[in-house]
Amino acid sequence: MNIFTDIARRYLFGKKTTNAINIITGISVLGIAIGTAALILILSVFNGFESLIKDFVDDFNPDLKISLVEGKRFSCSDSLYQAIDNIEGVDLVSRTIEEVALFEYNGLQEAGVIKGVDHLFGKVTSIDSTIKQGEYVIESENDYFAVTGYGLARKLSMNIDDFRTTLSIWLPKRKKSSALDKPFITKDILPAGFFSIQNDKDHQYVITSIDLIEGLLKTKGQISALEIKVNSDIDESTIKSNIAAVLGDNYKIQNRYEQEETYFKVMNIEKYMSLLIGSFTILLVAFNLIGSLWMIVLEKKKDIAILRSMGSTAKNIQSLFMKEGIMITLLGLLMGIGLSILIYLIQVNYGIISMSGIQIIEAYPVELRWMDFVLVVCIVFVIGCLASILPSKKAAKIPAMIREE
Repeated sequence: MNIFTDIARRYLFGKKTTNAINIITGISVLGIAIGTAALILILSVFNGFESLIKDFVDDFNPDLKISLVEGKRFSCSDSLYQAIDNIEGVDLVSRTIEEVALFEYNGLQEAGVIKGVDHLFGKVTSIDSTIKQGEYVIESENDYFAVTGYGLARKLSMNIDDFRTTLSIWLPKRKKSSALDKPFITKDILPAGFFSIQNDKDHQYVITSIDLIEGLLKTKGQISALEIKVNSDIDESTIKSNIAAVLGDNYKIQNRYEQEETYFKVMNIEKYMSLLIGSFTILLVAFNLIGSLWMIVLEKKKDIAILRSMGSTAKNIQSLFMKEGIMITLLGLLMGIGLSILIYLIQVNYGIISMSGIQIIEAYPVELRWMDFVLVVCIVFVIGCLASILPSKKAAKIPAMIREE
């Protein structure tokens, strides 16, 4: 072991003549440990929510979604549909149409989105696994039904067991035949089930048959999107390229995460803003580290003078106290990592921090990722090194001989 590394270790763990230095050093280590654990746990909570939302997105969003780059609807002929369906790796293709609508139930009104889907939609997605109450049914031989987001159903106080009260759907007319003509088309249907994926779709969407929406809007063959289930054994990017070759540049093809790109971008911004704020907290703790090293330098002035007299250079002395600061930082890092893993295991197994008012999960979701450990270790280590520079430079300026007062 390098002699200066050994001396730095002795300075860290050895007893100081002034007890306050031990206390300040301990506070520095504890502050770094708590800050490190906090950063890791903050990132783990965001990771947990991201994975949770991705699971729900997997149930609602298709593997691939085709829509217009500009515009609301496009014409999907049988030949176009067949051309996409015949592409290798495309298992199922579902036609869907979306329109802003007003919903009314038992005198209560709420704006949202009506989504018309065909009979393949339930196979293209896993919407049936998100049904919280009732069942996924959009049509029968004689009638149409609505599958409503749980958040919207609560706003409208919907009762799935009340077969006498219908959900009224109000759609704006595309064209009015006369000035006296009503501007809205309305249709009453019974709710068949409530789905829950715990995001904005819960509070906006009502799913029903595409035939009903096309009949109301008189837009036969005009759809908002083609939603596709792909073969997992074939590379998704290859399938996207093949579809793009058939469609051209006027269409966009999004995978299930690109469909929620804005949401995940916002979540990542929040995640790294939280990391930045937490890093500033570590920066404040670093001032305590500076004070601790400064007091060690003052206490060890005679030792430094002796080392200088024995031939140690200013660079050796600076290196000694840089190593001292790095050791304090590494000790705090190790303690912080251990503390974060302990809290993570407790949360995963016992759910000590619960989420009140959220029915689908009882406790905050957490997920540790090794890249987060690397990121946090780098941030804390750099801050610790920067905090050690000033005291180590001060120590390097101490001369070989100190006059006794």
